[in-house]
Amino acid sequence: MAKQNWKPGNMLYPLPVVMVSCKREGEKPNIVTVAWTGTVCSDPPMLSISVRPERYSHDIIEETGEFVVNLVGKDLTYACDYCGVRSGRDTDKFADMKLTEYVSEFMPTPAINESPVNIYCKVRKTERLGSHDMYIAEVVGVTVDEAYMDEKGRFVLEDAGLVAYSHGEYFELGEKLGKFGYSVKK
Repeated sequence: MAKQNWKPGNMLYPLPVVMVSCKREGEKPNIVTVAWTGTVCSDPPMLSISVRPERYSHDIIEETGEFVVNLVGKDLTYACDYCGVRSGRDTDKFADMKLTEYVSEFMPTPAINESPVNIYCKVRKTERLGSHDMYIAEVVGVTVDEAYMDEKGRFVLEDAGLVAYSHGEYFELGEKLGKFGYSVKK
């Protein structure tokens, strides 16, 4: 197999694409699309998002110390892209995309009701890394859409049509290829 050498760059694809909602008290909420996100720790549950300092949501997260990660299903792909290319300084993304705010018991920052999973986060550490600031946050609660619950009470996330981002394009997750531990199962 032939290989080419390229300059250093971020080629870790595909990535989950999420819509992060945030809000200052007394102001309209905002949504920023983020593909640079990931799990940090399971106990306590923590995740990270990376946001450019010039983004409108950056200042909101800096001030409030909280945000909601909203997973993106196939039906939210258009809104997800829109929220990544428009600034909340200039427009109300919830209104533009006809999205509904959902306020839980976890925090006053609204989630996106149309999202299959909402992950409520409190910033515990900020890393200033260059083009982006990474917010390492503790998960303080999760809400899930009951439409994805089966008759046994199991949340069937694979039915949500989750979306991944790969090198400038969006893809719906597809065929299951195996499950954790299948390579050693007898």
